[in-house]
Amino acid sequence: MAAIHYFFRHPVAEQVREEGREEGREEGRAESHAEMTLRILEWRDIPVSGAVRERVHASTDLEQLETWERRAVNARTAEGLFADDVT
Repeated sequence: MAAIHYFFRHPVAEQVREEGREEGREEGRAESHAEMTLRILEWRDIPVSGAVRERVHASTDLEQLETWERRAVNARTAEGLFADDVT
């Protein structure tokens, strides 16, 4: 009987799965920072427009999200998160 080689056990398949898992972890970290940024503003009773919410959620740059998270602590408005950003 011939041995059956399943693709899912192949090293390439393992590598693809690991890359997918890492990408998922990165997306999860970005989502977590985005949620915390918006939560801080909400805790401070600062109104958050749909445009601000959308821009924060659209970002996948962890460094940028961490910057916005820190700014949320002292921002006077939700738009203040982006005050020093170059777009």
